[in-house]
Amino acid sequence: MNRKSPRASIWLVALLFAMAVAGCGSKESSGDAMAKVNGKKILRADVEKYYHNQTSQSPQQPSVEEAASLHLAILKQLIDEEIMMQQAEKLGLLATDEEVNSKVNEVKAPYTQEQFQQRLKERGLTEEDLKREFRRNITIEKVINKEITSKITISDADIAAYYKAHKADFNLVEPRYHLAQIVVTSTPNPESSNLKGSKAMSEGDARKKIQMVENRLDSGEDFATVAMNYSEDPSTASNGGDMGFIPESAIKGDPAAREIVTKLKAGQVSSVMPVMDPASRQVAGYRIVKLLAHEPAGQRELNDPRVQQNIREQLRGRREQLLKAAYYEVVRDGSRIENYYAQQVLKDSGK
Repeated sequence: MNRKSPRASIWLVALLFAMAVAGCGSKESSGDAMAKVNGKKILRADVEKYYHNQTSQSPQQPSVEEAASLHLAILKQLIDEEIMMQQAEKLGLLATDEEVNSKVNEVKAPYTQEQFQQRLKERGLTEEDLKREFRRNITIEKVINKEITSKITISDADIAAYYKAHKADFNLVEPRYHLAQIVVTSTPNPESSNLKGSKAMSEGDARKKIQMVENRLDSGEDFATVAMNYSEDPSTASNGGDMGFIPESAIKGDPAAREIVTKLKAGQVSSVMPVMDPASRQVAGYRIVKLLAHEPAGQRELNDPRVQQNIREQLRGRREQLLKAAYYEVVRDGSRIENYYAQQVLKDSGK
């Protein structure tokens, strides 16, 4: 079970990636609307901004048909978000300035003002863009919580029924280890990202950096925080280094790591371990691992709190997705939507 860490970095990564989806305050100088929702225009400039962010880094630009499909998908998302914003206004659930500013300050916390402004500039954004997107996200989240999440109830009978139908799924054929890691590489990975923007540039840098990381952990700093600040693994750094549950067989491929990991107790942190390049068999970096939990092989019974929690989360997630889809359809049906771009695509197809 992965830990959920509502930290500033996760908000920032998600928002900076999705920023262009929101109406980012484009001035309606030309009145160039691609759609309307109950009379509220969705401007071409907003759609094109997101389209540019999605395609600018692609080595090959989309075909005419692919470009049209992407524009339609972007426009649909903007329409859905505008519908939810209008619904939130009816329900009195619009995000407050205090809520928005709190989130902005949370995101800014790991950076100096100069660093933060530079990160925004690199993505063609302003702080006002960020505030608008936070306001939209917080608002929609409040609607979902009130209209859907708060009304979901998972009973003990629901959990028991699910367990009975899926008992085999809770029989572990081998032990598994819930691990978190901090990785430092000798060669900078362009995909790696951490809160400090820290990357080792050479083998010597990697050794110094992993020693610094180990010193911080030894002094009592939180493992997840250190991982988010310094780890260079792109798939786990933003989640505090969390790797999820790893079956024992997956660890056996690295005898040295297995020797260390299997001797750890829950909560303990390993010593520094080299990361080997399988092709050259040379050291490619270093890592430190923390054992969050260990589960032995065997059948997990219904009275196990971990089993109940796992089932509860699965059932809640399924119901929330179902109800959310239904809710979007209901509010959409109650809205007057004019999709000019979709109409134009159909019109052009006949030429």
